Amino acid sequence: MISLFRRRRRRTGTTFAATRVGRVDLIGGGPGPADLMTLRAHRLLAEADVVIADRLGPTDEVRAELRPGVRVIDVGKQPGHHPVPQAQINALLVAHARAGMRVVRLKGGDPFVLGRGGEEVLACEAAGVPVTVTPGVSSAISVPQAAGIPVTHRGVASALHVVNGQGPFTESTLSSLADASVTTVVLMGVAALPRLVMSALQHGVSADRPVAIVENGHAPQQRTVRSTLGAIVADAEEAAVINPAVIVIGDVARAGLLLPTASQFAERSA
Repeated sequence: MISLFRRRRRRTGTTFAATRVGRVDLIGGGPGPADLMTLRAHRLLAEADVVIADRLGPTDEVRAELRPGVRVIDVGKQPGHHPVPQAQINALLVAHARAGMRVVRLKGGDPFVLGRGGEEVLACEAAGVPVTVTPGVSSAISVPQAAGIPVTHRGVASALHVVNGQGPFTESTLSSLADASVTTVVLMGVAALPRLVMSALQHGVSADRPVAIVENGHAPQQRTVRSTLGAIVADAEEAAVINPAVIVIGDVARAGLLLPTASQFAERSA
């Protein structure tokens, strides 16, 4: 792959060291492949002194492209395991920027879509640290797309509802699940799937509502499990679904809408 990184400007001499001002750039890394990031994201990475990276996103590809000497700090969270609390991540951003560093906060997806990017911006602003945000392709849209699932489709779904699977399932979420014109996308929701399904069925959502779970979107090991609301818990257990995965609930998730498929679930990408 041809590198999109620009040659980093040289920083030499004591004059620069005495005058340089640090900053923080929040970058959306998209669903994984580095070539799905924006050109601006690549440029900012080429200028970075420190990269503070999440578990998801194109961290490994980016690491290979960084100039020698750039420090990479892994702060990624896993379900039920947050080794670096958010307050500590905020403190790292501020401390390195105050030391005169160009800090890139590399996040999976988009920083402002269930990524706590807003909290990090507020922390930088409160500390008087310059901060910008570069958008990324959200996994709420790009991961279903990788499996041939459009989150909206004329005549099928005209609205999109994005849900944090780790949070409470509100009345608006349950109403969206029951609305045939709405696609509901659940991020970080594998562990909460049984609770979500139970709540939806109790709310009167049809057990026949199509569901798809897309694991490892845009990665070589991508896999799609297709089912219905009433059967998805058992089907996901049978298929041993694990994170990272995106859950799509709605008519756009039905088999054969765009891509022909012979099986109801465990559909593997080529």
